[in-house]
Amino acid sequence: MIEVKDDWCKGCNICIERCPVNALEESDRLNKKGIRPPQLKKNNECNDCRLCELLCPDLAISVISDKEVKKEDKKILLRPVGGTIK
Repeated sequence: MIEVKDDWCKGCNICIERCPVNALEESDRLNKKGIRPPQLKKNNECNDCRLCELLCPDLAISVISDKEVKKEDKKILLRPVGGTIK
């Protein structure tokens, strides 16, 4: 999953041009600067390589892998203070 901070994008299209799997395109909406920020194409081919995130000069793109999205919060069992665990 790719998260784009629309108003941070300046429309350089580096992310679109350099994507190795051609997963990004210009969106139909405009940001505050009148720029069309990137979005994932309908046929999501993104492989979470994070190249777009690394190349973005404005830090407007964040790649969140599906594993991170599905990760559940695990309960942490605390050890008793001053006692021993048997």
